[in-house]
Amino acid sequence: MVLGGLFEANGYHSAAWLMPGAQDGAATDIDYFRRIVQTAERGKLDFFFLADTPAARTENLDAWTRAPLYMNMMEPITLLSAIAGSTSHIGLGATASTSFYEPYNVARLFASLDHISHGRAAWNVVTTANDYAARNFGLDALPPHHRRYDRAGEFLDVVQALWDTWEDDAFIHDKANVRMFDPEKFHVLDHQGEFFRVQGGLNMARSPQGQPVIFQAGASETGKEFAARTAEVVFGTGASMSEATAFYQDVKGRMARYGRHPDALKILSGVSIVLGESEAHAREKWAAWQEMIHIDIGLMYLKTDLETDLSDLPLDEPVPEHRIPEKSNFHQVYFQEISGLIRQGLTLRQVCKRYNRSKAIFYGTARQIADQMEEWVAAGAGDGFMMALPVLPESLTDITEKVVPELQRRGLFRTEYQGTTLRENLGLARPRNRYAPRG
Repeated sequence: MVLGGLFEANGYHSAAWLMPGAQDGAATDIDYFRRIVQTAERGKLDFFFLADTPAARTENLDAWTRAPLYMNMMEPITLLSAIAGSTSHIGLGATASTSFYEPYNVARLFASLDHISHGRAAWNVVTTANDYAARNFGLDALPPHHRRYDRAGEFLDVVQALWDTWEDDAFIHDKANVRMFDPEKFHVLDHQGEFFRVQGGLNMARSPQGQPVIFQAGASETGKEFAARTAEVVFGTGASMSEATAFYQDVKGRMARYGRHPDALKILSGVSIVLGESEAHAREKWAAWQEMIHIDIGLMYLKTDLETDLSDLPLDEPVPEHRIPEKSNFHQVYFQEISGLIRQGLTLRQVCKRYNRSKAIFYGTARQIADQMEEWVAAGAGDGFMMALPVLPESLTDITEKVVPELQRRGLFRTEYQGTTLRENLGLARPRNRYAPRG
C-alpha cells in the first residue's frame, strides 16, 4: 500500500502546539524539519507532504491565536528544496495554487525541485479556498468555484507542456563541435487560451521524472472530474470505509473517458492514526486532545468552512438547520460534513468537538491499526493512506516504529524503497515527452 504523510510543524491537531512534546518555533526551524523528514524516510513512507495557502488570517486573531494553522510557516517549495539533501528516497510534495501563480512560475519551481531531489517532486494542484488569499492578490473574493477549476485545467495543461520543452536527450554536451544542446529537441510553446497566453519555453532540462507527480484533493463533482482527467495521486475523502469506497469507485470510474487506465491513479484515503495500549486507551488519548481545543477555534473552523458565523448561538443547544447556507464556494466536502453534523441534531459544542474535516480516525494498538488499514485496502477503499499526523513528533514515531513494522510483517508495505524517484516508488509510469518520436 501507499503511505504518505501530511505534515504541519507541530502536527495537524488543533491543539498540537500545546502538547508537552511540541517544540516552540518548529514552524521556521529547518533543522527540526530535517529531523522529521528523516524519521519519515526511515519508516519508508512514500512521501512527505506540505499543504499551503498564500495568506495569513487577518481577522478574528484572538481566535486564530489558539490554533495558528498557516499563521507562521515557510514557503513550502523553498522548505522542501532545503530538506531534499537530507534524504535520498522519500517523495517531496507541496501545494501551489493555480489561482495565484502563473504557469511558468510553477513549472520552473517544481522542475527545479525535481532536479534538486533527483526525481522526488510532486505538485498538489489546488485552486485555493479562502478569501484571505484573494485579498492578498488584489481581489475582494475568490472567483466562483467552477471558474477556478476552469482556470486550473488550463493552468495544468500549460505547466505540463512547459515541462516537455526539452526532450530527454536534448542536452548533448558536444564539446568537439561546440554544441551543448540539440536545437531540434527544444520545443517552443505557443499557447493562446482563455486564461493564459504563453509563448516560450522552460529554461531548464527535462527533469528526472520527466514530469513531477501530480497530486489533487478535490471532492466536488468538478474536482473529481478534474482528477480523473489529470491526477496521479488523489487524497480521497470519506470518514467511513463505505464513503471512501464510493469515492474511490466514482473517481476511478471516470478515467476511461479520458483514455486513462485506473492504475495510472493512486487514491489515498485520508486518515488520522491514534496509537494506544488498547483501542480504549487510544480513544481516551484523542478525547483528551479534543478537550484541549479552545471553543473559540472550534467556532472559527465552523465559520471558515461553513461560510457562516454560528457564534451567536447557545453552545449547548442544537444548531437550527435553517442556519446552514444553501451552498459553499470553498471546500465542498467540509461544508457537507458540518451540514451533516448539524442535521444530526447535535449541539453547537458537539459539532465543534466532532468536526474532523472528513478524515477517518483509526484507534488502537499497532496490530489493530494495521487490521483497519488492511481491511480498507482489501475492500477497495483506497490504494493506501494519506496520514494526517495529529501530533509531532509522537504520531510519526508511533507510525514508523510500530505500525510500519506490523504492515511489513504482513507483506503489505515495503521494507526497502523500490527505486530512487517518487514515480518508481509509487509504481507510476514516467511520462513520455509529447514531442519525442514514437518508436
